Amino acid sequence: MIVLKTLLLWLFLCFSYSSYANTCLPNHEGLCDPGVIITEDTQVDITEEDKGTEIVTTTTTTVTTTETTVTNESSGNVLNLPDMAQDWGGEGPASVPTGNACYGLGADRCAQITGSGNTTSNMGVDGMGTTFIQTVDISDLQINNGGEVKYSIEVDKQDAEDRIYLHITGTNGSNTIFQGTDILSETGVASGYQSYNGSFDFGGVLNKLTIEVGGRDINLAIGPLFDDVSVNVFYNVINTIVTQHITSIEEIYYLNIFDPTEIEFIEEVFEYNDINFDDGEIDFTPIEPETDDISYETVELEIQEFEIDFEIDLPEPEIVTVQAETELELELEIEMEMELPEPEVEEISNEQPEEETTETVEETPVKTEEVEQEEVKQEETKEPVKEPSAKEKAATKIVKKIDDKARYDDAAQIKTLIVMQILGDTKSFFDTQSIIQDNNINEYLDKSLEDQFGVLFQTAQNQTMEDLINGQY
Repeated sequence: MIVLKTLLLWLFLCFSYSSYANTCLPNHEGLCDPGVIITEDTQVDITEEDKGTEIVTTTTTTVTTTETTVTNESSGNVLNLPDMAQDWGGEGPASVPTGNACYGLGADRCAQITGSGNTTSNMGVDGMGTTFIQTVDISDLQINNGGEVKYSIEVDKQDAEDRIYLHITGTNGSNTIFQGTDILSETGVASGYQSYNGSFDFGGVLNKLTIEVGGRDINLAIGPLFDDVSVNVFYNVINTIVTQHITSIEEIYYLNIFDPTEIEFIEEVFEYNDINFDDGEIDFTPIEPETDDISYETVELEIQEFEIDFEIDLPEPEIVTVQAETELELELEIEMEMELPEPEVEEISNEQPEEETTETVEETPVKTEEVEQEEVKQEETKEPVKEPSAKEKAATKIVKKIDDKARYDDAAQIKTLIVMQILGDTKSFFDTQSIIQDNNINEYLDKSLEDQFGVLFQTAQNQTMEDLINGQY
């Protein structure tokens, strides 16, 4: 039993259940797949308390279910001036042309990199002559579980020797969460008009973005042009619901402090009574057993049914067996008679030897005849064992069917009496009853008996008492 409990305990402690599309742990970088993550953990604690008369084992099972729902939210374009209607500000020389000067970017305004320097920008990107920088506060989005920053930008580079890049840095206060640089078009590539898209993954909390677009104008003719910049933050939203289901079961093991008689009595009390608990009081209501109506006719019909069964199933023994046993006894008796030794005849030298010999010989046959007569009488007095009738067997079976615990109740006693009446054929025993007439005894009550010797005894007692009193003086 202890080994089984220990095994079950290990199974419960090691059991956990989880169902999810993918894992999205804290500080996960990038987007998680939307879905529901269900984790179930079961812990079992078993305590035992010995109270002297009983041992109480308490098993407490705690099932902790964690349901995590993951969704992806979008911030939309976080830039304040996505269409470059005005200069963002930054490092180095720049211009914001319009009309045909924007070439393939459209007739509205665009940004142009005109610096030919070759330095490192404030965001740490080398090969920079001009930068456009914009810082955006996104703390109101409450991004706490990571995500992805996606961008798009329209670029028209007329001079293949020029270069243009895009850099984004994400921070949480003073902590840098991520930073990334994509070279959109490097020196020596005649890219012309192009639309560029990219992304950067991050994890944890993000509340600020710094977007930098920079590059160089090598030949100082027409520098790289760009417009329609879009920066969108996709982030994970995780809602977690934790529920606990605690089940406590008490098992009471009663020690062997009762003797078998008390235990049997208690079992009978619970078996034959309905026990109700009401306001701390125990109420015992006896359970009335279901009894059939018992009458002379019902019992007689039951006996007849059993009697028919006995007549069919158990035929009466044949008489041949009894005769065989009698023959066997006769054969044994005959053998015993044959084995009797003949008496020895002794020769006597007295005057009358012949008479004595004759008397001795005559005594033996007489005894043999007596033994044979006694054996014949015993055989004649032997009666075959009378087999019980089918009715008697049926009656015996009906009485045996009565339950031992209910043998002395009213129904069982009545049924037994009716069976006895049927066997004795005394159905009309109680039909005729004689009435005993009481005589008038008042005349005997008025008479009194005189005690003829009472006066003498009383006189003698008085004289004895008087002598005792006088003897004291």
